[in-house]
Amino acid sequence: MKTLKRFFTLLCFVVVLFSCNEQENTVSKDGNAVIENIMSRRSIRKYLAKPIDREVLNTIMECGINAPNAINRQAWEVRVIDNKEAIAKFYTALQQGNPQAQANAIEGSFRGAPVLVIIANDTTFNYSPLDCGIMCENIMLSAWSMGVGSVCLGSPVGYIKNSPQAMQMLGFSENYEPLICIGLGYPDETPAAKPRDMSKVKFID
Repeated sequence: MKTLKRFFTLLCFVVVLFSCNEQENTVSKDGNAVIENIMSRRSIRKYLAKPIDREVLNTIMECGINAPNAINRQAWEVRVIDNKEAIAKFYTALQQGNPQAQANAIEGSFRGAPVLVIIANDTTFNYSPLDCGIMCENIMLSAWSMGVGSVCLGSPVGYIKNSPQAMQMLGFSENYEPLICIGLGYPDETPAAKPRDMSKVKFID
């Protein structure tokens, strides 16, 4: 009888412990909207032909400029191209500045995103690239929270710098140059998560 009682006591303890662990995991991940947004976001490279309202874009950009930055210098400038005519004009300018580029290479470098975001850094301020990177993450995470997909792009930057027409169209201030591009749009794909290597994180005791 005592053995049976001990068995049930141990069983209850295990059930309670398991339930607590399950609850803690739920709270730390599924129950936390910020963590869920970070962990569920994927880079999107295929988009629906659906425009993003300016109100939504303004909210995304406002989240972007609220990123932490060195001494609140806000050493960035952002340009958003969100209509087909302007995007076509932009692509034409890029092609003229990069005649060696293969057909569709320039448009392909933007992954056909319906909204293009170009972030420029202040070349006179050492911390500006870091600040722009933080801003980029704010933009992508806030976009995802509203159902808008994104992809961070580096290859279009070279095309832009090589095109005087595109640079004139963007109109960045003196000492500012393109650093990061982002494609935005409503997703037309659901990519699976790629493995991450936690061994690269080490705690120093």
